[in-house]
This record gives sequence, structure tokens and C-alpha cells, in this order.
Amino acid sequence: MTEAIIRAAGEADCEAMRAMLNAEIRTGVNVWQEAERTEAEMRDWLGQRRAAGMAVMVAEEGGIVVGYAGYGSFRPHSGYALTVEHSLYVDARHRGRGIGGRLLGDLVDRAAAQGLHAMIGGVEAGNAASLALHRRHGFEETGRLPEIGRKFERWLTLVLMQRIFP
Repeated sequence: MTEAIIRAAGEADCEAMRAMLNAEIRTGVNVWQEAERTEAEMRDWLGQRRAAGMAVMVAEEGGIVVGYAGYGSFRPHSGYALTVEHSLYVDARHRGRGIGGRLLGDLVDRAAAQGLHAMIGGVEAGNAASLALHRRHGFEETGRLPEIGRKFERWLTLVLMQRIFP
């Protein structure tokens, strides 16, 4: 097994990224929506981030995209211009091997180098692995919103994890 290469995402990666996201939409509670993303929506999502100078990275092993992560605006108002929110997905068959950590570490480095001030991650409270991953990368829990979302006939709690850059 080769180690994943972390590189900038391109349009050719959209289908693999969309497949990972849609698998999570269908089966998990880390994306709080039920409608799967279309190919055009995924290309638009990538294009918007790239046009705004935001990072979208993929982890690739042997020519196959096994994970991706990116960040974009936290909120649209100018006062939030130096704060971003990230998302991160690893193909279920490749979890537990450090790929998520490498992707998150890369995003953190890029955001800091870009002069951003803060990065936010929204994590479902039951996702202990993601909470631990964020803590390992210097994020702290700064908010907890009980039963703010609903999926699969159950209420979900959102934990806001934040990292401030010096």
C-alpha cells in the first residue's frame, strides 16, 4: 500500500469527491442533508472555492482519490473575511490510516500561510474520531448546539471546533 499524495483538487477529481460526499449523505450523519449532490453542483462548489483563493485538496493513492478536504467562507459578511469553515471526507474503505489527519494538517498549514485568522469545523457530537482528530490538530471545542439538526429520525448535536492562527 502506497502513502497518499496530497495535492490540489481539479475538475477531474469532482466525481470521486462527489461519490464520497453522496455516500455520507446516504448513510451517515456528518452531512445534514438528504439530497445528493449532482455532478454540476460539485464542479460549481470546487470552482467557487478556487475562484475565492480557498484550498481544496485531495488525497490520492495509486491514481485513486481516497479523501478530500477544503475550506470556504464561514459566513458571507465582511467581518468574517478571515474566518473559514472546512469540510473533510475520507472514503470509508480508507479510514483509520491517517489520511484525514494529513488532509486536515495540510488545510491548517495553507490557511495559516494565507493569513487567515480562524478555522471552524462543525462536527456531529457522536463522531468521536473526528472530534479527536480536530483536537490533535489544535482545535478546541468552542460551541455545542444540542439537537439543532435532524436526520434518520433522530436529533443531532453540532459541536463547533475552532483553531485560531497566531
